Amino acid sequence: MEAVIGLGGMLALMALGAPIFVALGVAALVMLAFEGRPLFDAAMTSVSGINSTTFLAVPFFVMAATFMQRGGIARIIIDAAEAWVGHFRGGLGLVCVLATTLFAAISGSSVVTAMAMGTFLIPAMVARGYHRPFALGTVGASGTLGMLIPPSLSMILFGLIAEESVPRLFLAGVVPGLIQAAILATVVMIISRKRGYASGERLSRQEFTRRNLRALPALFIPISVFVGIYSGITTVTESAGVAAISSVLIAVLVYREVGWKDVFSMTAEAMKAASAVTFIVMFAMLFAHWITGSGIPTHLVRWATATGLEPWQFLIALNLIMLVMGMFLDAVAVLLIVTPIVLPLLPILGIDPIHFGILLIVNMEIAFLTPPIGLNLFVLSSIARAPLSEAIRGVLPFVAAMLGFLILVTYVPEVSLWLPTMVFDR
Repeated sequence: MEAVIGLGGMLALMALGAPIFVALGVAALVMLAFEGRPLFDAAMTSVSGINSTTFLAVPFFVMAATFMQRGGIARIIIDAAEAWVGHFRGGLGLVCVLATTLFAAISGSSVVTAMAMGTFLIPAMVARGYHRPFALGTVGASGTLGMLIPPSLSMILFGLIAEESVPRLFLAGVVPGLIQAAILATVVMIISRKRGYASGERLSRQEFTRRNLRALPALFIPISVFVGIYSGITTVTESAGVAAISSVLIAVLVYREVGWKDVFSMTAEAMKAASAVTFIVMFAMLFAHWITGSGIPTHLVRWATATGLEPWQFLIALNLIMLVMGMFLDAVAVLLIVTPIVLPLLPILGIDPIHFGILLIVNMEIAFLTPPIGLNLFVLSSIARAPLSEAIRGVLPFVAAMLGFLILVTYVPEVSLWLPTMVFDR
């Protein structure tokens, strides 16, 4: 009964508009006090969530994303993507998918990716005759790649709460991320052909080369992160630091979209965002501490064992629950609530926690696109000054395709596990 009261209180606070960390923290503290459990242990648990070298990667990646977004990197990546696919039918839609795939490997955030791409691409697509709902839907759906393609802040959060390897999670997101990008590109091509959107002009060889050379410094950042981590030269945190410093130098010295006078204000902006993540992680660890002690996971394990629940049945139910939760809760809240409850069930059912992490993130991607809470919908309608209904209408075909992708990721775990297994377990 106490568990129901605690979860109900937390959901009520979120429904009333309380920040995620407030809802998690208040619910956990009240229930811990009500159950008579020592609050000193709760305080230590909260601090332990951020007292790790892995968590230090978060402010560095946030800083890198801020300088990439404000430093003109988005436009340069769009220009390079247009050089490759802009001459196909529906070229700007394909440019959007390719550019967001590349930018996602820098930003680590769905919202940042959608904002950076949408600022340039939505007006350009509308000006070239694309329907505005289609432009909104393309940018919104492609923007979710920021959560799946590493480095991903969502993967770092999951890794901290689940105590799983962040490098493994990063690798597990590569193949699903590329498959999702291919699926979104296919949807763009089908709709573009059906509506007769025009092809762009093929660039001259000189312009093609110029655009790609100009994009090389930006692409150095994700390459340095991957090479550093998987060659063993740097840890995740050290690679994040390299990414942050590189982003500042590239934005100021190479592209010169911002000056040294802007560095302090942009760093302060990044640290404000990182501090919000810090509070979320602290109170998420506190919430997980209460969940574990409340007996909810133990009861679920007993129930699964007694009923002989099959893994495929569990995965169907889990996806349905997360999709419904994602419609009414912030996607990050879904991750923070579901992870500590479900983790103890995974060994019983033979489900790999890394596979579950990727599955959870794909559900979060869909949550970013589903009303009434879908964050990308609000971001894009604000950028385009368009009614929310247009953004919802535009993402529908992409959401349908992503549901098919969710089924693939759910029942073919090798999609997520093949690459990390090949790298770490050979």
